[in-house]
Amino acid sequence: MSAGPGKISGGAGESWILRLYVAGQTKKSLLALSNLKKICEEHLSGRYTIEVIDLSKNPQLAQGHQIIAVPTLVRELPPPIRKIIGDLSDEDRVLVGLDVKSGEELSE
Repeated sequence: MSAGPGKISGGAGESWILRLYVAGQTKKSLLALSNLKKICEEHLSGRYTIEVIDLSKNPQLAQGHQIIAVPTLVRELPPPIRKIIGDLSDEDRVLVGLDVKSGEELSE
């Protein structure tokens, strides 16, 4: 299941492919998806794709993708791969974790 823009536009910046691993439609999973969409629209508008992977439907993917907790966000592109665990409610932590912004940029 995908959310967000279907096309990734090139141009001004890199294309971002993000995978959100969840376990069903729990409150925490829904909150993580909502927070992720908000952050992406504010900081990566038109340059991202979100893929939601429900481990309750495909539990074998957890081991194959080394997911140890849910929700977990994985940045597939641009490299390197980065992972963030939790509901993504701390926007600054998510931006630094995804390497959208550096810690120095946030403290200015």
